[in-house]
Order: sequence, then C-alpha cells, then structure tokens
Amino acid sequence: MLRKVIKYFFLGLVLLLVFLSSALLAMRFAIQGREVNVPRLSGLTPAEAERVANSDGLVLSVESRFYSPSVPAGRIISQSPAPGTTVRRGWKIRVTASLGTQHAAVPNLIGQSQHAAGINVSRRGLEVGSVASIHLPGAMPDTVLAQSPPPDASDVTSPKVSLLIAAADNGQRYVMPSFVGKPLADANIALIKGGFTLGKVRVVDDTDSNATQTPGIIVRQSPAAGQRVAAGTTISFDIRK
Repeated sequence: MLRKVIKYFFLGLVLLLVFLSSALLAMRFAIQGREVNVPRLSGLTPAEAERVANSDGLVLSVESRFYSPSVPAGRIISQSPAPGTTVRRGWKIRVTASLGTQHAAVPNLIGQSQHAAGINVSRRGLEVGSVASIHLPGAMPDTVLAQSPPPDASDVTSPKVSLLIAAADNGQRYVMPSFVGKPLADANIALIKGGFTLGKVRVVDDTDSNATQTPGIIVRQSPAAGQRVAAGTTISFDIRK
C-alpha cells in the first residue's frame, strides 16, 4: 500500500514538473512572439518608413526635421531606437527627416515686433523656435533684441529661429520727491510707507547750505528730486552736522 502511495506521489510530481515546464515554455514563446527587431529606416521616405514599421507592428513618429548636405530632402536621417534593437510590438520609432541643404536665408529680425518677426520667418519657410523675454531699459517692448541663428547665417542645421524679446517693465514707477530740509526721521517714515529702502546716511558740515541750520536736517539726497524711480529703490541722504 505504501509503495503505491509513493509511486503515485512521484508520478504526480513528474506530471506537475512537465506541466510547469510546458507553461514556462509557452510563456516564453508568447513573449518572444510579441518582440521584433527594429528595422533600418535611414534613407527611406517617411511614407516608406511607416509601411516598413507597420509591417513589423511598430509605430512611426517624425519628431523633427533638419538640414543635411548629405541626405536628400524628404529622407530619414536618423532613428531611435537604433536598427536591430529588440522592442515590443506597438513600440514608437522616432525619426528625423532631412530638409536637404540649407536653402532659406536667415532674415534680420532685430528691432521687429514679435508678430512681424513670426511672419518674416514663415515667409522664408522657417519656423520660430524658442522665445524668451527680458526687460532692457530703453528698449521698445515686444521687439526682437537678439536671434539665433544670427542674420544671414550659413551651415544652419535647424530651420527654427529662436528669439529674445524685450519685455515691458511692469514694475511701478514713481517721481522722486524732495526730502531736502526735512528731518531724517520723517524722511525714513515716508520711505518705509512708499516701499523704498534707506541707503547711506552721511553727516556733513553744510554751513554754506541754504537749508535750515538745524542738526539732522537733510541737505542732499540721491536720487535727486524729480527723477523717476522704481519701488524698492535705495535712497541715500546727506544730513547736517
């Protein structure tokens, strides 16, 4: 009786091992069946590359376009993942297409409005790339301060022209009042209320000044009265000894 039990136990164990081995083998074939090697797409047109990719269950995406003196216009320059890479079906293959040799001259956009610069770029078959802005005192807001590539650049790789635009000064501006003849303590209170900063305070012998001779009275200030200043400006004073 015991021998039969042991016999059936080992038989069941063998059947279990066979079942597990078959399951693992089937799973392995199933996984490998969903994997493909990335084909070489360089030199093909996007339409041809898409057909090749789709035939292997892959998806094609043209991510960018660049000038190339060696690859004809409308042909694939590079791809990612590289040819021969093993990927799952449904994987996206990103490619870069050639625009051929550079044929459009980069226009001079300096001083133009952002809108006019965009039109000028489009008319030449180019694209506006990244746009950054900076406040530059004296510059007309919304005008182009700099560009990349520069005007008339040659051997350009990308058709995109990046712009640096003059931003408007959104900070509040004030006309500097006159504090001459006032006590420093009163001026300091006014500065705090106005959002300004008290700077250097020099004690000077100002016997020739027309201001009152009371000590601690402001005889000079910087910036001078009437100048336009921004909030937070540091104001310095000379006070009478």
